[in-house]
Amino acid sequence: MTTVEILFRFMAPPNESVAFALAGIRDVYGIRRVSLDPAARTVRVEFDATRLTTAAVAKLIRATGLEVAEELPLIPPVAEPEAAPAA
Repeated sequence: MTTVEILFRFMAPPNESVAFALAGIRDVYGIRRVSLDPAARTVRVEFDATRLTTAAVAKLIRATGLEVAEELPLIPPVAEPEAAPAA
């Protein structure tokens, strides 16, 4: 088994029916965990990459009715340190 995580940003907070549908995708063989962060407007899905692809997971998330805006990197980019002004 190869465990992979994917992170999506969503547009609008999920309503009750979307939340139930999101909980239901955990029943899909290969989905290990679904975590929703309403404050950050993100949904993180842990899945078995030997069973599912990232495209299939994205399709499952969109099928719940959640408006996915984009896929986000799991590791945020590191800001370059500012160069010290020459004296």
